[in-house]
Amino acid sequence: MTWLTWRQFRTQAATVAAALVVVAAILAITGPHLAGLASGEPNLFLTRITATDGILYFGSAVLVYLLPAVIGIFWGAPLVTRELEIGTHRLVWNQSITRTRWLATKLAIVGLAAIAGSGLLSLAAGWWAGPIDAAADASDGNPFPARVSPLIFGARGIVPVGYAAFAFVLGVTIGLLVRRTVAAMAITLALFAAIQLAVPFTVRSHIIPAAQQTVAIDKTNVRSFKVDNTGQPKELTVAGPSGAWVLSNETIDATGHAVAVLPAWLAGCMPPPPGQGSQPNAPGAQACFAKLADLGYRQRVTYHPADRFWALQGAETTLFLMLSALLAGLCFWWTSHRLT
Repeated sequence: MTWLTWRQFRTQAATVAAALVVVAAILAITGPHLAGLASGEPNLFLTRITATDGILYFGSAVLVYLLPAVIGIFWGAPLVTRELEIGTHRLVWNQSITRTRWLATKLAIVGLAAIAGSGLLSLAAGWWAGPIDAAADASDGNPFPARVSPLIFGARGIVPVGYAAFAFVLGVTIGLLVRRTVAAMAITLALFAAIQLAVPFTVRSHIIPAAQQTVAIDKTNVRSFKVDNTGQPKELTVAGPSGAWVLSNETIDATGHAVAVLPAWLAGCMPPPPGQGSQPNAPGAQACFAKLADLGYRQRVTYHPADRFWALQGAETTLFLMLSALLAGLCFWWTSHRLT
């Protein structure tokens, strides 16, 4: 059964393995150059990064995100469905191979390959981007996001392993239920993409209670300021802790309640958007900020600090591995009781 599974799977495995070798070679060749730039002040290092380095940084992250989806679509969905469509599963079952052994062998061999492939790609991408990640965590996260931020979090650490396991078993489960390869592939893609988009904001942000701090508003920490078409201030944000994932950035009044409408005179504190007028005069801006403080206006920042990266990684990976185990259990039950 192991030999048969490998024979059926070897083409897909060879294709992905060849792609991984090419990506790893590119990262290995360019990695030393990037590490050589990583010296001195983090913000200065980030300004020395070339456009090619930026493409490799974001491109490698995209590949780490895409690989679990590819595994679910092209490895998971057809794994069982292809045999159901042509009826070869019945031939195997008549060769003294039980249904449980048939499915377990397929899940074990292909599932371990999926986990290994995603783990190796994440390791390679994380090693290459290590200098940039360290600088981004120590700076203001511009133009490269911090590791704990939603944009890059899922392309680092051990989380891609959980994604790969889940995507693979999800594809197998959909294939068992639908019994049509193309339909199973399409449904797997849609479900996995929806889950990938939903988890960062509906689950990850609540896995660990977020930290919170209240800070004074002054010219040194104001990060953005927006007004509506009439010039009425509508949103103010301040800089969060270095390397943090900021969940909310809201202005509060002296009672600690979020301010729904900012005072109109607040516009006098802030610089206008680029190309729209001159900077406010220094004495006037200082008086404006002093008035903010006197009236009790402050900024409340809710965030996950950079040092929670591995705690969040472990929690989310465990979640996806548990979901994978539940789906695998459903696959075994369905194969034993409903599959004909």
